[in-house]
Amino acid sequence: MRNTLLALLAEGTAHGYELKHAVEQTFGDAWPPLNIGQIYTTLGRLERDGLVVSSHVQQAGRPDKRVYELTDAGRDEVRRWLEEPVTGPRLKDEFFTKLVLARLPGVAALNCGTDPRTLIARQRRDYLQSLRDLNGLLLRQQLHDENQTSAALLIEGAIFHLEADLKWLDVCEQRLT
Repeated sequence: MRNTLLALLAEGTAHGYELKHAVEQTFGDAWPPLNIGQIYTTLGRLERDGLVVSSHVQQAGRPDKRVYELTDAGRDEVRRWLEEPVTGPRLKDEFFTKLVLARLPGVAALNCGTDPRTLIARQRRDYLQSLRDLNGLLLRQQLHDENQTSAALLIEGAIFHLEADLKWLDVCEQRLT
C-alpha cells in the first residue's frame, strides 16, 4: 500500500478518500476492498518517515480536510521503487513449507491430514477454485469496463501464477508420493 499511495500522490495532492477512490479506479475488483483506516494509517507512517507532508484545507461550510503531498524524499522513493526490479523466484512458499514439515514424524503424529497426497489434493482444490474465481472476475471486468486494462492485466497475471502453481503441484505429487 505504501508505494501505491506514494505513486498516486505523484499526480498531486489528495486526501485519503481521494486516494482510496484512485486505487479502486486503477485496479477495479482485482484488489480486495480497501479499508480507509489502512490508508490513513499508511499516510501517517509516510508522513512520519518524511515522504509526504500534510496540510489542512478549509472548505466552505464543511469541515477542513487534510491533504497529503509528496516531499522530495517521497519523489525519490517513488523513483527508487519503480526502478528496482521486483524480487524474482519465491523460494519461501508456505504450502511447500507445510508439505515438507508435514513429513516430520512429530507433525505426522498429529493426525491432521498431513499425508502428502492429501495436502496436495487440498491445495489443488483451493488453486482450482481460485482460478475459477479469477476467470469469472476477468470476464466480469471485461464485460463491464473494457477500458480497465490495468485490472485485467493484474487478474491475468494472477491466473498465470496459479496455472504455474498447479503444474508445480503435479511435480510435487510425482516426487513426494
